[in-house]
Amino acid sequence: MYFVGIDISKFKHDCAIIDELGDVITSSWSFNNDCEGFSLFRDLLNALDGEKKIGFESTGHYGHNLKLFLEANNFSFMEINPLLISKFVRSKSLRKTKTDTLDAQSIAQYLMTVEYKPYPPSFYHMDQLKSLTRFRDSLVRQHSRQLVELTNILDKVFPEFKPFFDGKFSVTALYILSHYQSPEKIANMNAKSYEALRKKSRGKFSMVKFAQLKALAKNTVGRSDDFLLKQMEITIDIENQLDAKIDEIETQIAECIRGLNPPVLTIPGIGELTAAVILSEYGDISRFEGPAQMLSFAGLEPGYYQSGQAEYGGHMVKHGSSHLRYALMNACLPLITYEPVFAEYYAKKRAEGKPHRVALTHVAKKLLRVIYTLQTKNIPYDPALIH
Repeated sequence: MYFVGIDISKFKHDCAIIDELGDVITSSWSFNNDCEGFSLFRDLLNALDGEKKIGFESTGHYGHNLKLFLEANNFSFMEINPLLISKFVRSKSLRKTKTDTLDAQSIAQYLMTVEYKPYPPSFYHMDQLKSLTRFRDSLVRQHSRQLVELTNILDKVFPEFKPFFDGKFSVTALYILSHYQSPEKIANMNAKSYEALRKKSRGKFSMVKFAQLKALAKNTVGRSDDFLLKQMEITIDIENQLDAKIDEIETQIAECIRGLNPPVLTIPGIGELTAAVILSEYGDISRFEGPAQMLSFAGLEPGYYQSGQAEYGGHMVKHGSSHLRYALMNACLPLITYEPVFAEYYAKKRAEGKPHRVALTHVAKKLLRVIYTLQTKNIPYDPALIH
């Protein structure tokens, strides 16, 4: 049996191979992140007569093509949390020496000490889902920046506009800015304009509000310089495009998660987008030994400090996936609204004197225990599972 550790990087990958006795077969061998390099690596693996256990750290997208190549050539592989490798290395030595060669050897040695849990053949779908959800997150952040930019422009052009809509860019507010991009045009809106706004707001935008907005536009203290209006026009155009693209991505994500039909979708309050983020960030949940490891991966476990006879519990360490942590915390809000058992648990933590966010963190931890049970046993949600 051979243990193959790979240290993944952008342009090349370093490989180390040891046998079941711990003898080093290959201490340092590099191959490029291209077709020729992958072919050489395949030849090296095929030359090893016996079972091969391959492992590497989770390194974002740098290892994506290597994973696809290994699967296509019928090689199993195990993706490892970098924190586990780091702890393993620290347990062996206090020295802080770090090289790609030593990293690859450490991964190979780590494989000898743990249960080998290869990635399932369906990993590609999870990787695709992860790519989609993270791309959506990137677009949402860009969208938010455009709205901040739009606010800054309005502060100069029409400062009364956003406060009129309670400080929010509602659908109606954005429609007005898209179709009437200056105070002058807003002040000159007519009956046809009002009818369009009434339909857009589903009857909520009254004639009184319509008249008030026109009056504000007519008497605004803002200035409508051409360059500011052009900035606003472009900013609104970018915002509209981003909004449309976010909708497209969310449709793709929904189709993908529905195709997988995971048990986590049976939890009340957990929608398709939230389920997609949670599952894609975790990947193959069976590779986790239990909910405690899942908590660590998400960065939701508390820090801990001990010195002499003193012990302190700290804040969340937050060293895991920020995308995952954000999705889990956001999932708790509808969960304590739609699921009585979680609502009672949240109320209990609040009664114990815990602040809102701390109580939500406890709910998130309980949610993870439920998710682990559902996904590993492939069963639907049942409130009786919560204890």
